[in-house]
Parts: sequence; C-alpha cells; structure tokens
Amino acid sequence: MPDDLTTLPEGGAVRPTNLSAALSERYLAYAMSTITARSLPDVRDGLKPVHRRLLWAMHQLRLDPAAGFKKCARIVGDVMGKYHPHGDASIYEAMVRLAQEFAARYPLVEGQGNFGNIDGDNAAAMRYTEARLTAIASAMLEGIEENAVDFRATYDGEEQEPIVLPAAFPNLLANGANGIAVGMATSIPPHNAGELCAAALALIENPKAEIDELLRHMRGPDFPTGGVLVESPEAIREAYATGRGGFRVRARWEREALKNGTWQVVVTEIPYQVAKSRLIEQIAQLMEEKKLPLLADVRDESTDVVRIVLEPKNRTVEPAVLMETLFRATPLESRLSLNMNVLDASRTPRVMGLKEVLRSWLDHRHEVLVRRSQHRLDAIARRLEILDGYLIAYLNLDAVIRIIREEDQPKPVLISTFSLTDMQAEAILNMRLRSLRKLEEMEIRKEHKKLSAEQKSLQALLGSEKLRWRKLAEQIAATREKFGEETELGRRRTAIDTAPAAVVIDERAFVEREPVTVILSEKGWIRALKGHVPLETEHKFKEGDRLRIALHAETTDRLCLFATNGKSFTIKAEALPRGRGDGQPVRLMVDLTNEDEVVELFVWKEGRKYLVAADDGRGFVIRSEDLVAEKRTGKQVLTLEAGHEAAACVPVEGDTVAIIGTNRKLLVFPLEQVPEMTRGRGVALQGYRDGRLSDVKVFQGTAGLTWRIGERMRLETDLTTWRGNRAGAGRQPPNGFPRNNRFE
Repeated sequence: MPDDLTTLPEGGAVRPTNLSAALSERYLAYAMSTITARSLPDVRDGLKPVHRRLLWAMHQLRLDPAAGFKKCARIVGDVMGKYHPHGDASIYEAMVRLAQEFAARYPLVEGQGNFGNIDGDNAAAMRYTEARLTAIASAMLEGIEENAVDFRATYDGEEQEPIVLPAAFPNLLANGANGIAVGMATSIPPHNAGELCAAALALIENPKAEIDELLRHMRGPDFPTGGVLVESPEAIREAYATGRGGFRVRARWEREALKNGTWQVVVTEIPYQVAKSRLIEQIAQLMEEKKLPLLADVRDESTDVVRIVLEPKNRTVEPAVLMETLFRATPLESRLSLNMNVLDASRTPRVMGLKEVLRSWLDHRHEVLVRRSQHRLDAIARRLEILDGYLIAYLNLDAVIRIIREEDQPKPVLISTFSLTDMQAEAILNMRLRSLRKLEEMEIRKEHKKLSAEQKSLQALLGSEKLRWRKLAEQIAATREKFGEETELGRRRTAIDTAPAAVVIDERAFVEREPVTVILSEKGWIRALKGHVPLETEHKFKEGDRLRIALHAETTDRLCLFATNGKSFTIKAEALPRGRGDGQPVRLMVDLTNEDEVVELFVWKEGRKYLVAADDGRGFVIRSEDLVAEKRTGKQVLTLEAGHEAAACVPVEGDTVAIIGTNRKLLVFPLEQVPEMTRGRGVALQGYRDGRLSDVKVFQGTAGLTWRIGERMRLETDLTTWRGNRAGAGRQPPNGFPRNNRFE
C-alpha cells in the first residue's frame, strides 16, 4: 500500500490531496461541462443540447408539421425523463423561445396557446399550451433515421440521442444563439436564411471565396422584429471577418401628418430583444425626469402590430432631431454584439469568422450526404439481393414448391440447390402464395430495374466529389427556394442603412433662456438668482460665510470651475439651485474633495484662451475648448508637483504677462514666451527662492498695467524696471501696489 494512504477501520482509505489542486481539477471539469454540454451551440446544427433534445423528443412523439399538437407538459416530461436531466422550467423556457416569432427568426416549434409576447409577458404554464414541429425543424431532422449522424447513449443508458442533427437548414446563423459559459460566451444575431444559402452556394462554387464576396450575398443580420441596421460597411466586414464585433439597430419610424400642420412620429418596429412595455416605461420615466425636453407624450397603440406614437412638444421641432434624442437616451437604438464562439466538429470551443462557419456547415452537410447515400446504397443492396432470390424462385417455381412441401429442412436445401444466400432463402420461405402470380413477377422485375439504376447513380455519387458538391448545391438551392427571400417567412425584415450622419443637437435649445446671477460663497455654496442682479449687491450667507464670486450668466450657459487640484469642471447654469436659500455645496455637483478649493469660476465661451498656473510659478496657455469636462469627475489640466496646488486661471486678453509672488517681486514678460498646451506642468513663469505665486495677469503691453486700490484703478505705463524674460525673479512692485499682492 502506498505510503500516502491512510487506512480506515471500515476498510476505506484517505489520500491527502492539495486543496488548490483538487479545486482546480473539479472546477475545470465543471467549466468544460458547461462549455461543451450546455452553453455553446454546435457550429454544424447551431443547437445547444437542450434544443437538440427537444427536437429529437418531439420527432420521437411524431409531432411533425402535418400531425396534431401535443401538450407541452408531455413533451417537457419526455425530454426531462429520457434525455435532459435538468429542471422542467429551463426546458420549457427553451421550448417557448423556439416558438416565439419575435424571438426566433425561424421558429422551430409551432405553439398553440399563450407563448408570451413582445411586451415581455411570460408564456402560460406548460399544462395549458401545446406544440408541434415546424417545417424548418423537419428540415433540421431530415434523414436522421438514415444513419446521417452518430448517436450516443443518454444519461441513464436506456435511450439513444443524436450527437448532432443533419441540419439541412443553416440554423446557427439563421436563428443565432446566446449563451454564457464559464470563462467564455457566445452571441450570434439571427440572419436571413435565403442570403445564407446564397453565400453557401457561392462558397461551393468558389471554395477560395473571401469575406468580401460572401458579404455580397449576405448583407448583415436580419432580426425577427425588423428595425434598421445602422452600421458602416467597414465595421460589418471586420465583424464577420474576425467573428467579433457589434451592430447598431434602430427602431423603424415615420412621420405621420395631422391636421393644422401638426405631426407625430409612429414607431412600427423596435430593436431585437427589447421589451415594448419596458421601453415605453423608460421613455415615460425620462419624460418625468425632464430628460426628453422635445417630447410631449408617448402612447402605445399596438395590436398584434407594433405602433408607438410619439408627440413632439411643438411643430417646429425637427422629427430627425426628436428621434436622435430618443436614440441616444432610450433602447430605441440598441447595440447587439457578435461573438461567434462555437463548438467545432471536434467539440472544441473557438471563435470563427463567417467563412469558417459556413465552411463547417457545408462540410457537415457533405458528410451527411455521404452517410445517407451509403445507407441507401446498403438498403438497395439488401433489397436487390432479396429480389434476385425471388426471380430465381419464379424461374424454378415447381422445384421450389416441391422442396418446401417434401423437405423437413427446406432452407438449407434451397440454399444448396439454387446457390441462394441465407437472406434470399428466408425471403422465399416467407413469401405469400398470392405473390406467385405472374403480375407480381413483373412488379419485382420492374422494381429490380429501378433499384439497379438508383444503385448505379449512388455509386457514381459516392465515387465523385464533384458530383457530391453538385448534389449538395441542389439541396441548398431547394432550401433557399422553400425558406428564402421569395417566401413570406424568408423576406428580409431588417433594413440595411449606412451609419447615420451625426445630427447636431444643441442642448441649449432644450432650456428656456433667461438671465441669472451666479453666487459662489467662500465655503463653496453655489446658487443662481433670477435676473442680472448688480454684482455689488449684498447677499445673505450662512453664519461665518461670505461672497467669493458673483457673475452674470444665462441659463443656457456653461460655467467652468477651475480648482486647486489642477482640474477643470463644467457646470450647466440651468442645473444650479434657484431661489433665496443658501443653494447647495458645489462639491455635490462636481467631484471636488474637501481638501480642494475653487480657484476660479467663469462663464465658458468658445474660442477663448486662459493662462493657468500653479503656486510654484509654472503654467501655460490653454484654449477654452480644452477646459470642457463632460463628466462630473472633471478633467486634469494642470499637472502638479507634490506639495503644490493650482493658483490661477486668468483670461488671455493681451500680449504681456504680469506675475507677482508672495515674496513681493513683480515680473513682466511677453506672452509669446508661454507655450499653448492642452495639459501638463507647463513652463516656469517666475522663479522663487522663498515664495510662491500670488497673482498673474495678461494685459495689453502698450496700454500699461492696472491694479485696484480701494475703489479706484491705478495705471502704470512705464514698465521698463520690471520687464524681463519668463522664469526671472522680478523686482519690487511700484509704490502703492496693494499689500495683498493682487491686481484686482
């Protein structure tokens, strides 16, 4: 006995095992089971095991399209009891999806009863609904009794189930698939079967055909709910070439004219996998939150046909602009991913491109053709052998009758007398007396001739690959004719459009334009007062607080806030709290920590420039467009050294820079020495040995430098003493310069 085994009194043994190794081994087994036996479809028939078992069980129950319906509970019971050892709810759910016309592009199950709807309502319980196979499901099963595919034992060993279906229909791409396994997933949208057959025929004709040639036949996904595919041809090509990508799908809509020049938008098709009732709820909620300012009302006037009515706020709104706002904010535009991760013929999961998927299906169909032909050939050989025995019996009828009547063991005598096989002798002995008439002999000779011709044809087929592919092309052409574009089921439902041109939506058009006065306190409380209140007006603040910044703006403006952490933030003026209260902390409107302070707050204008600087005297010029931050987290503009913070953000309104430090040294230099950047540390504007930046100003050099003393302004035109180059130390400012070292 090995040393690492510990025997137990009951006769068993314990082997020490590393927990990590044991967990890895067991989890890997679970992961592989999930990948290969549950979540990923087979590239050959496009089915997961539960779907394949459902179709096989229904086929066993003789639920063909021409047969009657059977209760779904009976079908689910058979599937669960014989083939699929999982819960009945999951089996029924899979069955329902195969029957839903809005979920499956080509339903494989025909349901009778309530199988749910596009609003997202569930199907009735399985005891109330009935089902049978569709013609497409019959095509998937065609030839399954003719040794077309391999079978394996079921989980309990009592039954046999097919490993894969013959799949005369390109089900994987036609119906698509979705699944999440362990560590991998698949997402394949549905496509048009007629286009898939056309692409497959092109691949048969030219096995070296590349993706561009295939896409001339197959233009993109075709969803059961219709809609409009808005994706660039380049993106579509890349997705199908690699097997990974995505498609944007929009609702189909039209402008419906009403009386007196008014109009409304009617949505007739919505994107795939979007529940209509949930969609309308989302639109209504966004209206309530005032996030759809161009929309006045939404109504659901659908019957069995989708009809969602959208009313604009007024007739001057452009329908395209209204719909663009809805596409951006609601699932009326959805993105569906493409991840063609499937199990190949060797049951190995991998991502395939369009050509490889079609090639795998064609190779499977070729194998099915060979196996069915060989099965038929074997059956013909057996039948011809029996017919040859019958013909020998007819030629020697009296002798055959004598042997049967007189011999105790007629079978071996017949075999030895007429050189018959065991099968022929058995057939002769089982022949009915009525078959001895002359007419029956003629029928046998006719059947023999017909079967001999078929045998010769099949032998030629099996002996020539070219003939096999020609036969396969005929079968695919027949499938295309039966389920293709010319049929009601097969006509394309999803329109293909180019990527839409960008519709510029000015959000300020949604806001009523009115003047406001923005008030920011020292402690960071912000509010907006109606109208342009004089800036020198006194305002009430919380105890210990006072005015920091007051400025005039309009509700359509955007405000730029520059903070000591070097970030810029954008605030919409219309979003500021109104009224006579204290407002709200600006830190709740933007991502500003308690350690950061506001350096500057101003009305953002396009085309302007600003000089930003840190307290270590480094800075640069930045355009106003580069200060805009789309998110509340802000935009890092000025990169700061440890221990330093942003100290200035002043408008560039001149050609000269004046800068003064806490060491009370003033330096004046040309603005052209300061670079324009989008972000970074910048360059040294003034050098400090023992001090930091106090204030900076950009002015017109010829006009002179001004600063405020009390209520009046002082002007200094002769700046020769303080002029120099950037990064200089500077000199003592003129007499009378403010002690707080500020220009304003």
